Amino acid sequence: MVITDKVELPTFEELEMQEVDLSTATLMAAAPHLGLRCEEVNNEFMLCRQETGDPRACLPLGKEVTSCTLTFFRHLKATCRDEFAQYANCIDKSSGDFSLSQCRNTQAVLDKCILDKMCVQRPDFGYFTRARVHETQRPRVEGEEGCCVEGAVPRLPDDAPRPRARFNSRYHYMTE
Repeated sequence: MVITDKVELPTFEELEMQEVDLSTATLMAAAPHLGLRCEEVNNEFMLCRQETGDPRACLPLGKEVTSCTLTFFRHLKATCRDEFAQYANCIDKSSGDFSLSQCRNTQAVLDKCILDKMCVQRPDFGYFTRARVHETQRPRVEGEEGCCVEGAVPRLPDDAPRPRARFNSRYHYMTE
């Protein structure tokens, strides 16, 4: 990405935060419970990113998301370490593409442990794909959506004429 000297970048002190340095299998094993536990903070961060179009404006919220994740994994380690390690190891070793189908028994054991000790129930299938309204306390960003570049081509109005493609579609050539 090319930037000009007028763009102010955050300092290293503003960016400094402990990383969540975990493996893919570990993150996949905890993903549903982590997503549920940190949903509010993550939605706030994503709303900020969407409204401002500038990741620099959302650094504090990004730190909150990372902090929530670290807190969740510390609590998980303290309460269900063995069950979680067994499930993550199953995901890692059972297939080459991190398939979960071979690990349903260890998943059930982990889900029970997390429900009993952390009071977090595994969300049902499709929970994260449902549309939900997120209520925020942040003031709404005024102006056009996203980041605008000087001299950018303006969007077409919704009622603009949309003629058919001049030389047909590509699909016609792909089916022959």
